[in-house]
Amino acid sequence: MKHALGIKVFWMLVASVFALGVAQTAAADAAKDKAEAEKVVTDAAKTINNFAADPNMTWFRSHVKNAKAVFVVPSLVKAGFIFGGSGGTGVVLARDGQVWRGPSFATAGSVSWGLQAGGSVAEVVMMAMTDKGKDALLSNKFQAGAEASVAAGPVGAGAQAATTDIVQFSRSKGVFGGLSLEGSTIAVRDSLNQAYYGKAVTPVDILVKGDVSNPQADALRKAVTAKAGK
Repeated sequence: MKHALGIKVFWMLVASVFALGVAQTAAADAAKDKAEAEKVVTDAAKTINNFAADPNMTWFRSHVKNAKAVFVVPSLVKAGFIFGGSGGTGVVLARDGQVWRGPSFATAGSVSWGLQAGGSVAEVVMMAMTDKGKDALLSNKFQAGAEASVAAGPVGAGAQAATTDIVQFSRSKGVFGGLSLEGSTIAVRDSLNQAYYGKAVTPVDILVKGDVSNPQADALRKAVTAKAGK
């Protein structure tokens, strides 16, 4: 009887230690996700200001006020030899009248094949100019170019097709770059959203309903609002 009780107590202790380890791991992962999310938000605000200050981004400055939503990727990495790919984490903000809501976190990634070598890093901003483009950016997952049309934004003040759902701009090492996200899969990062807002939320909760907000993103929202107000 005492032997059986001892075994039971032993396994209870093992279960407790395991549960404690799981809880500590979860807490560490949440803290890591929160730190990553906050850095992406801070870098995204810098990216918006970098685009606004770039003399090549005339069209961007003139039309960001017409955007219904934006997807900002502060650092999109493209690398590979023969087989390649690109990826990066960014934030989506959506406009409700004159108020910008967000951010919601998403990742953009693609795999490519062909003669290629080396790598590059670029800042990317995608501007949803139509409701279809906005709905795509607010979805949990979509493929750029398939579910919403994507076109590269012009350098300077060039014209852009009015039928384009999403206009994309990129900057590499401070100058205009031709990196395209067409064909890339853009998917929500639920773990970052949960870590940033302290509970599980969807892009719709963040960007449409406005159920949550984080003051750490004030500088980002202010940057987008200032550029969109011009």
